[in-house]
Amino acid sequence: MHIEMSKRPHTEIRIRIYTEDEPFLGIGRIQLLENIIEHGSIAKGAAAMNMSYRKAWQLVEYMNAMAERPLVEKRLGGSKGGGAYVTETGQELIRKFHELRLSAEQFVAQKAKEIGL
Repeated sequence: MHIEMSKRPHTEIRIRIYTEDEPFLGIGRIQLLENIIEHGSIAKGAAAMNMSYRKAWQLVEYMNAMAERPLVEKRLGGSKGGGAYVTETGQELIRKFHELRLSAEQFVAQKAKEIGL
């Protein structure tokens, strides 16, 4: 097999964490949580990634139900309206997920280098 040097192989890691048979957390759900932080609402966070509010709400409900403590909570309305925020538990989960992804990427890149990729 001949590999052109301009098209060198590379590694890519996608981490998905499951509860029972259902996906609990992956990069898409992390992005949703990060968007909720950035935009202050589930609807705006979902819109930023071209996801329907219904789908985002279902994902948030599922993640909240599976986590020991809620990851996202509603913010009551007022003069500026309601919204949602990612709890400290949710923010810690985001940090830990990124740490896990980075560690896995570094491990796989090192192993790939060891075998000559």
